[in-house]
Amino acid sequence: MSKAALVMGSDSDFDALVPCVKTLKKFGIEVEARVISAHRSPELAHEFAAKAEENGIDVIIAAAGKAAHLAGVLAAFTTLPVIGIPIKSSLMDGLDSLLSVVQMPSGIPVATVAVNGSENAAILAAQIIAPTNPDVKQKLREHKEAMKRAIIEKDAKIAKKVEEL
Repeated sequence: MSKAALVMGSDSDFDALVPCVKTLKKFGIEVEARVISAHRSPELAHEFAAKAEENGIDVIIAAAGKAAHLAGVLAAFTTLPVIGIPIKSSLMDGLDSLLSVVQMPSGIPVATVAVNGSENAAILAAQIIAPTNPDVKQKLREHKEAMKRAIIEKDAKIAKKVEEL
């Protein structure tokens, strides 16, 4: 079974990450969730990232708000793909977090999703895993087909509403 690590800088980030956990599980990806701070426990961040691949992790998803250095710190200590989720904080509606996650120096890439974009982080993780996991690949295809069907239904409803006007 494929495995994703979901690392959050604070337990207060968890509510914003529930869609990520649910989506990863929907795709059959095991989730290891951790609270590790880039600033308050940097040694733990280093140790976790350095041993992630050895511990069976295929992709790391890192969520943090405000200074939001967690994804970059983890990426510095691993060759695994890292996806950053900027978390909306009380400051600047998450723009500070977004800029902290997306502005990585050359050589330390972090894929970044939208502020509080945890569902997309899970889908991106599934897409990273899919080439080596046929079950995840099939579930992604089914997910995209379901989204297409939902849009076709909404399109028909709008067309009907327009006719009725």
